[in-house]
Amino acid sequence: MLPFRQSGAAPPAVPGPPKARDVASWILTDPGHLDDDKKARLAQARERCPHLDALAGHVTEFAKILTGLHGDRLDQWITAVEADDQPGLHSFANGIKRDHDAVLNGLTLPWSSGVVEGTVNRLKMIKRQMYGRAGFALLRKRVLLTT
Repeated sequence: MLPFRQSGAAPPAVPGPPKARDVASWILTDPGHLDDDKKARLAQARERCPHLDALAGHVTEFAKILTGLHGDRLDQWITAVEADDQPGLHSFANGIKRDHDAVLNGLTLPWSSGVVEGTVNRLKMIKRQMYGRAGFALLRKRVLLTT
């Protein structure tokens, strides 16, 4: 009736399933940056869930397209995603198709608008800091002095 009291020790605790946030983090991280424990737990989760395995495969392939500037593979990736049962990725693929030319250029061409985006971000930050404090003349002076 009391098996644990008779044996003197409780059995070792079984580790619970990984949290969804952890699995998402493992999938989105470059496999070279994961430690062995996280790699093993991700592989175990992918083995248990074929749907998750397919999702991870699509995400990994898109990451290769993105980081390697392989825009020529984009249409194949979209076709593969549409053939699979992944509603979240279908929505993402539809968004890519709506602005296909811009996405294709971003994934193919070596140029980046990062410098412009950084400048716009800096200007918006200064504007937010100055909100309600002074007029345009002071804002203009501050922007010109920070460049």
